[in-house]
Amino acid sequence: MRAMVQDRYGETLRMAEVAAPVPADDEILVRVRAASLNARDWHIMRGDPYVARLMSPIFGLRGPAAPIRGSDFAGVVTAVGRSVTRFAPGDEVFGDLRDGDGAFAEFVCAAQSVVERKPENLSFEEAAALPLAGATALQALRDLAPVRPGQRVLVNGASGGVGTFAVQLARAYGGAVTGVCSGRNTDLVRSLGAEVIDYTSEDFTRSGGRYDLVLDLAASRSLRALRRAVAPEGTLVLGGGGNARTRPLVIGPVGLSIAGQTVGRLGRQRVVQLNTAAAGPAMLAALRELAEEKTIVPVIDRAYPFEQTAEALRYLMVEHARAKVVVTFTD
Repeated sequence: MRAMVQDRYGETLRMAEVAAPVPADDEILVRVRAASLNARDWHIMRGDPYVARLMSPIFGLRGPAAPIRGSDFAGVVTAVGRSVTRFAPGDEVFGDLRDGDGAFAEFVCAAQSVVERKPENLSFEEAAALPLAGATALQALRDLAPVRPGQRVLVNGASGGVGTFAVQLARAYGGAVTGVCSGRNTDLVRSLGAEVIDYTSEDFTRSGGRYDLVLDLAASRSLRALRRAVAPEGTLVLGGGGNARTRPLVIGPVGLSIAGQTVGRLGRQRVVQLNTAAAGPAMLAALRELAEEKTIVPVIDRAYPFEQTAEALRYLMVEHARAKVVVTFTD
């Protein structure tokens, strides 16, 4: 089968012919129809931040532990292991491989616990956009800092993959949402139901606005600045990544997280760290239900053919794509 592989950090993805995977007893084999790209893929390709090479199973010292990139996928089940009870050949599914990686390939093997039936009202491209970004937003606004009706919620990085889901969820939970984005993305964020602050012309940390909940997905402001935008007894959720335009960082957003945890113990403001934990069965089922109810609608910026996966990643990170970027597979 064809797959996009990488052997060493810093290398560009290249297409290669590799052996098709064979499902274990508790796994299913899926013919991939679409895979979505995440900043996570870019950081793994760069081995960024350096500290992750010592802490995460997907990172090695000189190159990624798994050669094939990609975690989010949607496709059709073609075979199942002997112990699989939830799926059968022909089922349309979506899932999140996370530390297994391997979605940028024509076929993937996945444990049935990391796969869910595709929402009937979504295309394969839209379903592939759901797992990591949708689960991250849901974890932030339902689990870590539940939005209550009437709360003022600010999402910094509102036009990104996680941000577009976060705006929709915060509104669904009854929040009054403000989204921070660049001027070219204001129409998109406004269409999702948020008031908009254009960060190129206004600094939300100095405008005097105070919010019950600030979800920071951009890591573009210092902790001190972010706390100025949080109400005295409000909550700051830190979930930002690194900068694609710089060399790989030593600790990346971990430093901001450590500082936030320290400050969060000292004052009335609550500071919590958002981790992109793998989307398990309950989370995937929740995302499917939310999508079928049209509470959340995946926003696709661009779809590239599988052969242009490397270009799609470059567009995502270097040109600051909005919402989700996906790659598609032809029969």
